[in-house]
Amino acid sequence: METNGRPKLHQDAEGLAPRIKQMLNKVELSVSSYDTAWVAMVPSKDSSKQPSFPKCLNWVMENQRIDGSWGLDPCHPLLVKDSLSCTLACVLALQKWKVGPQLIHKGLDFIVSNIWAATDKNQHSPLGFDIIFPGMIEYANHIGLNLSVNQPSMEAMFLKRDLETKSLKDKTSNLAYFAEGLTQSCDWKEIMKYQRMNGSLFNSPSTTAATFIYLHDGKCFEYLDTLVKNFENAVPTVYPLDLYARLSVVDNLQKLGIDRYFREEIEVVLSEVYRNWMLGSEEIILDARCCAMAFRLLRMNGYEISADGLSNVEEQEKLLYAKDTKSILELFKASQVTIFADEPVLDRIYAWTSTCLNDMLVNGAISEKNLQIEVDYALKHPHACLERIESRMWIENYNADNFSLLKTSYRFCNVDYKDLWKFSIQDFNVCQAIHREELEHLEGWIKKYGINNLKFTRPTIRYAFFAIASTFFQPNFSNIRMSWAKNSVLATAVDDFFDFAGSMEELLNLIDLIERWDQHSTIDYKSKEVEILFGAIYGTTNELAAKASIQQGRCIKRHLIDIWISFLKANLKEAEWARNKTIPTINEYLSNGYISFGLGPIILISLYFLEPLSEEVVTSEEYKNLFMHTSLIARLINDRVTVEREGAQGKLNSVSLQVVLSGGAVTKEDAQEEVKRLIESHRRELLRMVLQTEESTVPKVCKDLFWRMNKVLHLFYMSGDGFSSPSKMVNAVNAIINEPIILP
Repeated sequence: METNGRPKLHQDAEGLAPRIKQMLNKVELSVSSYDTAWVAMVPSKDSSKQPSFPKCLNWVMENQRIDGSWGLDPCHPLLVKDSLSCTLACVLALQKWKVGPQLIHKGLDFIVSNIWAATDKNQHSPLGFDIIFPGMIEYANHIGLNLSVNQPSMEAMFLKRDLETKSLKDKTSNLAYFAEGLTQSCDWKEIMKYQRMNGSLFNSPSTTAATFIYLHDGKCFEYLDTLVKNFENAVPTVYPLDLYARLSVVDNLQKLGIDRYFREEIEVVLSEVYRNWMLGSEEIILDARCCAMAFRLLRMNGYEISADGLSNVEEQEKLLYAKDTKSILELFKASQVTIFADEPVLDRIYAWTSTCLNDMLVNGAISEKNLQIEVDYALKHPHACLERIESRMWIENYNADNFSLLKTSYRFCNVDYKDLWKFSIQDFNVCQAIHREELEHLEGWIKKYGINNLKFTRPTIRYAFFAIASTFFQPNFSNIRMSWAKNSVLATAVDDFFDFAGSMEELLNLIDLIERWDQHSTIDYKSKEVEILFGAIYGTTNELAAKASIQQGRCIKRHLIDIWISFLKANLKEAEWARNKTIPTINEYLSNGYISFGLGPIILISLYFLEPLSEEVVTSEEYKNLFMHTSLIARLINDRVTVEREGAQGKLNSVSLQVVLSGGAVTKEDAQEEVKRLIESHRRELLRMVLQTEESTVPKVCKDLFWRMNKVLHLFYMSGDGFSSPSKMVNAVNAIINEPIILP
């Protein structure tokens, strides 16, 4: 359970926490046999017949696997391509310096026995494999190595290499990254324009080593020399990678839903990344994946940064070698974090990354199953990603080995990701058990007030509770979940009553009762339905007001009553329009409609269980605008998907009104597009306000509630009206509330 400030860690996690904290401070990368072999091939400045880095050569000689291969994980069935590439690079290094003949022989046997993997589409493919591996084969032949590979296989590989090279002819940055595979055809001086301040090419030891071998550039050598001194015998596949590696840990903790246990450490990481972003660090701005992830995490955590920082990688990634799915996915996610009407960089990135990722899925170009699932989820839920749904999806498809692929595979090796995974499962199940108890209480509350006897209203309690349990899932937010769920049920019942179940006399009677509140006994109930509705609103609001007053240190009941009165009167106006066949203007409709949607009782009352809110805050323009933008998004999304149903009921909404008021000049399709544009505009402004820190009086956690409601709305209306047809949400509800995650 969470206590003051930092939550109490589960007992099983006590030993894990220090290691995660250490990893957030510094990440240790696995060594790369592929890159170490290329560094080992660098000749001495004094003699071309001696290696500059003999320790790297010794490491290669001492680390051959029993099957003759080199690589990160020789047992992984989908990393055979990676093992082929690593093994051939090591064999080349040994052959160049005429050492380890037996090792060379065993390595060649491994390559010949597993050459089938080179053209197997189901294998995980290192970046540039189809260019680099054939290039290394040519170099092997050049230095006298006899690779007994059958001719058809060789021809297939070289044909694919030529096609890939031709397709990248004008994409020099991609070709430069794969320079070690281009051999004699490479324009090495052209490649040097990509040299970074640290002397490297793309922070890649292999590319830098190959460049030095051909050009003997002093800065390249300084980079390699520093690298070997830092890592001694073997080098990683990319260096430096510290910022991206630590950001990846932060991202993993968030996806698994356990980041709240490490808030202080995460803030240290983000502060350092922000400092480097503002300094224009090459480690960020020249690495698409790092830049995109940094932008998303910094902006979503309230750091004020411009999207223009992504312009350095925008075009680079538009021309990216297509198999770097993770970089494209990170850019796609970054493009969702728009907060201004005019952010063309993000709009362009969204346009091409969404198309590219869709094409990859359709064409089966993503070989990693867990990555397929992540891409599919991201594309289907661009604005509808609820935290607990994503956590469950991520946990169930988690890559506990946690290797990544660049030109070879690598992993962060100073923490056991299986422990992280187990911890997240335990945390998920503990929270879920609390949620099940809360749902039992809510079902009792329904019966207590007789809401189950209202035959006209939609059965929403499970789905209302699911919505808030998917976003504010932590144990200490129980009162928020109770308030949200109860008021969601009541607001839905009132909406249905005003829409079609109640007479005008009954509607006015209910409003009169609410306005009189404690003096309600002075008038009669016009029907049993009115009595049930009023009794539930009255009893529940009094209960919530009493609890919230303790946390707020003041009585807030009057404000809760006023919220209900505003909601009821807005619904009354819509009922009058429908019954009198009045056609309001768009402005009249939206000014009333954002209140009649019913988020007032749901959100505004729940806010009192998050943070102390002064009278100044709840009457501020910021507070009102947060509510307005959220409610307008709700009203407009609802209108887009319910226009047909409401038209059949004789009701007008923001879509049909445009058509009617234009006299038919505006088509329904045009009206739908305009509503879509308005939704996007309000969504951007809402996110801007949520992330704003300067001149903001509404506490951040309260602003988060508005943003999370926006995501709930997008999910429920993603494929129709999820509130009116909740059966579509059954699987998601069960996953969050009813079905524990079973540890395999």
